[in-house]
Amino acid sequence: MPFTKLTDEQIEDMFTYHNDAAKIPAYAAINEAAKALARAIRDNCPLSADASAAIRLVRDARMTANAAIALDGRY
Repeated sequence: MPFTKLTDEQIEDMFTYHNDAAKIPAYAAINEAAKALARAIRDNCPLSADASAAIRLVRDARMTANAAIALDGRY
């Protein structure tokens, strides 16, 4: 979907808590994969700014993936 100017309704949707129990298994799968990658980074990379950034990016990826699930891929 090409990026266009967001409507008020879209902004409202993006920043609303979406509570859907049916999506819990999808969130759990993403969370487990993110934790596994973060542990692999921690255990195999030297303590450094790059390793810290890598874990931070895993967190960001997890949050964005969970948003994709919550918002059913609308954005």
